[in-house]
Amino acid sequence: MGYEELVGAVKFDDRGLVSAIAQDAESGEVLMLAYMNRDSLQETLENGIMVYWSRSRQKRWLKGETSGHVQKVREVCIDCDGDALLFKIDQTGGACHKGYVSCFFRKRSGDQWETVGRKIEE
Repeated sequence: MGYEELVGAVKFDDRGLVSAIAQDAESGEVLMLAYMNRDSLQETLENGIMVYWSRSRQKRWLKGETSGHVQKVREVCIDCDGDALLFKIDQTGGACHKGYVSCFFRKRSGDQWETVGRKIEE
């Protein structure tokens, strides 16, 4: 499936966004969930570096632009409904802005949250 065919297969929501999951290509660890619009998806596919759409800032978000924690695309998959994308990536540094390798660094244990994720090695 070529880039244009993939973009054409995506079912963007009423805000023009699609969910994008970033997964470590080597370990399989889920690193983060973010959103893409048509332009950020096309830029990601053309350049091989993850570009998202920031819902809070309402603008393009090149992952790692300020932190240097870039995500290089190895593979992209689309789900059966066309409304979610999975990117297998090579992560430089950490994915999480709170200093963890993955944004999914907490789990529920009984009635409280437990930190289970790895901090980025400085």
